[in-house]
Amino acid sequence: MSQLAKVQELLRTLRLTETAFHLPVLVKQAETNEMTYLRFLSIVLQYEQDCREKKARERRLKWAAFPYYKTLDEFQLDEQPSLTKRQFHQLRELAWLDQLFNLILLGPPGVGKTHLAIGLGMEAIDQGYKVTFITMGELIQALKTEEITRKSRIRLQRLRESNLVIIDDLMFMAMDQREANLFFHLINDLYNQSSIILTSNKGPSEWGELLGDPAITTAVLDRIIHRAEVIHLNGDSYRMKHRISIFSDETVQN
Repeated sequence: MSQLAKVQELLRTLRLTETAFHLPVLVKQAETNEMTYLRFLSIVLQYEQDCREKKARERRLKWAAFPYYKTLDEFQLDEQPSLTKRQFHQLRELAWLDQLFNLILLGPPGVGKTHLAIGLGMEAIDQGYKVTFITMGELIQALKTEEITRKSRIRLQRLRESNLVIIDDLMFMAMDQREANLFFHLINDLYNQSSIILTSNKGPSEWGELLGDPAITTAVLDRIIHRAEVIHLNGDSYRMKHRISIFSDETVQN
């Protein structure tokens, strides 16, 4: 066995698998550039660290279960008059996440609530936070089946262990008393443990329609709004404005 092969085997034994595979290339680069021993060692270790960080990010992305990927760079801030550049950059810095603040993104369909929520989630993942995305309909179904299905247990366990939980489309469906009670207990579990981003087309004052029970509504609001920023997104629907038509004319006359 060659010396290179022996070193590769030692690296694999030490669980430096990525570096073991790439070692011939790193050695060649070191020889070509006449690196010092210390410089070569630094490059080898940096390569392994970069590989591990990439894999960790991929795991966090899988954990998040986003329906699609949207970044903050893709967010059309110039089409959202209710959000200033300064506010946008403050959100992007994620100081609110370290402070366990919640965000409530309000507005009609198509103004970018989900895009902004996912973009902030992607930013958090890039900075090493655990993020989980779930729609309100999926959340209620998971809560109702947590005790009987492994899939629901795993999903809710991940959600409870996340630094940031994104609940999309809060007013999707009205809840019965059991569902509202399960939702309250989840919010209570997350309180002072995780930040929450909620997207909804109705404000907190109207959430009683969703939760039904006034006492549960008060308890949920108390925990969510204790530390929260409410962001109203308005303007025309981005999807309607930039829709693709099968007709040559821009609009279709009835």
